[in-house]
Amino acid sequence: MQIELIEIRDHLNRFAPFDNLPEQTLDDIARQVQVGYFKAGSEILVAGEPIHELHYVRSGAVEIHRRSGELHNRLTEGDLFGQAGLLRGNKVRLAARALEDSLIYFIPGPLFQQLCDQFDSFADFVEAEGQSRLKSALEDSHGKASELMKIKVRKLIGRAPVSVPLDMPVQQVAQVMSEQSVSSVIIVNPGRRWPNPAQVQVADQQTQVMAGILTDRDLRVRVLAEGLPGDTPVSQVMTPGPVTVQADESVFEAMLCMLRNNIHHLPVLQRRRPVGMISLADLIRYESRSSLYLVNSIFNKDSVDGLKGLLPDLHATFVRMVADDASAHMVGRAMSSIGRAFTRRLLVLAEQTLGPPPVPYCFMIAGSMARDEQLLLTDQDNALVLDDSFDPEQHDAYFAELAQFVSNGLAACGYAYCKGGIMASNPKWRQPLKVWRGYFTRWIEQPNPETLLNSSIFFDLDGVYGKTALVENLKELLAEKASGTPAFLAALARNALNRTPPLGFFRTFVMETDGRQKNIINLKGRGTAPLTDLIRVHALACGSKAQNSLERLDAIAATKLLPKEALDHLRYAFEFLSLVRIRHQAREVEAGNPPDNYVEPEQFSSSERHHLKEAFQVVSNAQKFLRFRYPAQPLTRPQ
Repeated sequence: MQIELIEIRDHLNRFAPFDNLPEQTLDDIARQVQVGYFKAGSEILVAGEPIHELHYVRSGAVEIHRRSGELHNRLTEGDLFGQAGLLRGNKVRLAARALEDSLIYFIPGPLFQQLCDQFDSFADFVEAEGQSRLKSALEDSHGKASELMKIKVRKLIGRAPVSVPLDMPVQQVAQVMSEQSVSSVIIVNPGRRWPNPAQVQVADQQTQVMAGILTDRDLRVRVLAEGLPGDTPVSQVMTPGPVTVQADESVFEAMLCMLRNNIHHLPVLQRRRPVGMISLADLIRYESRSSLYLVNSIFNKDSVDGLKGLLPDLHATFVRMVADDASAHMVGRAMSSIGRAFTRRLLVLAEQTLGPPPVPYCFMIAGSMARDEQLLLTDQDNALVLDDSFDPEQHDAYFAELAQFVSNGLAACGYAYCKGGIMASNPKWRQPLKVWRGYFTRWIEQPNPETLLNSSIFFDLDGVYGKTALVENLKELLAEKASGTPAFLAALARNALNRTPPLGFFRTFVMETDGRQKNIINLKGRGTAPLTDLIRVHALACGSKAQNSLERLDAIAATKLLPKEALDHLRYAFEFLSLVRIRHQAREVEAGNPPDNYVEPEQFSSSERHHLKEAFQVVSNAQKFLRFRYPAQPLTRPQ
């Protein structure tokens, strides 16, 4: 083979979609390639004219324009153009002009069609544009998800639930449980019924309303340990209004439900009708090294040292989920639930040491844990919201000690101290509700660089322990006030533009250099964090109380603030960048290195680099729209 053809073949082999083709096929392509040279400023393709070749940028730079003249894209070495015209009637759809002196490879139309017919990966690449490729990449990535993520809860139900009436004595309930060999029963209200959808005409076969559940543990703790008589009505010791799961939910959703609520028994409903009960043991059957099992271990530890000893299990659980092709959304929710469990257990241990709190309080989490998007590399963002009866002179010593105990415990368990001091151990973030309401009101009405930084942290918030109504009060204030303050939204939007995606003029990566002189990209700082920031702005504008970024996108969709296509692009980009970050951290853990957020694009395949560029382009486009959607406005000062 001639040296010129070898050079063409080797160059094609470096870039998608040619990098997945067999060598013989690459040789055939190289033999048919024609080469053209275009000076800077010259037209390469004119909209509406015939097109018969696929165009490949060998060197230089090319601009692609829409019919309106608007810039659509800038291409450089290894990029393709003209495929849309070849696929749609052999007419140029997007004009192309040489931005620099450029060398172009022409691949004949019949050969292009042959490659599409013969290689699905090639066809998928050229048929998809931009964010469509991200969607395809995510679908391929999740195609092998574990059974835990695919199987429905109804598949775990082995028998109908055992139920007893509200007024049955606990001794008789225990006998029923023993006879039926179950560790829990559903308590029903004989006086209330839901219509049975399958038998709506038969009144006496309607389903009784579930009032609560009772478990083996409830009998031990609430009956035997308290010395209650056997004729005590079960209604006095049951768990009323229990957490439930729908039969069509995934087993993974059921697991998360148990994680978040630290429960071992979960009634399964078909709409409102109880159809079964699943337990911790049912789920452990499907995952021996599960996040649910880890949370159970967390709540069984009685010291900080015991909790600290679970750090290897935390890493193993994370790696296992990544190996099972869990989505970034699933991993983030599971890891956040584990973080919440550590926090709750530390608060229980603190109260056991210090005694009961002098006034009601809520331990508030912020940032990624509140959004259910936490990964391995994370620090603490938390605060205390205290009841308005709080008196600093009488009560603050207790809460200062409690906060320090929890903060030190979280640090021991791998959750680093916040460098900015956003922790309940900081007196500024340990305040009664009325002070917090004042904080939020002032941040919204009088934004400045410092308060905007606080907003970007604390406006992702959730109550994790204690009187959670205190934090719900703040969520309601935020949702109502932020949406009605355009000047604040404009200021927050501009603050969200401070972190830009790492794309240069020609959509090439703009990289940083680490201490080892490697060219790297900060996936969080330049990718997921800017997306999180801009999604938050739109969600606050909509008056949404959602915290998770994907749930915020759902809330935005309901208000029609953004078109569906734009929302889809944001969703795919966020999931893709998060997934790349998650897999990078898992590889670091498996290699025995501390996890970080820095990747080297040169370590990725050509296809993966294309997907990264498309995802970062979504961030760039969304930031441009953010500036347009929330123009700068004069601030209205409170009278």
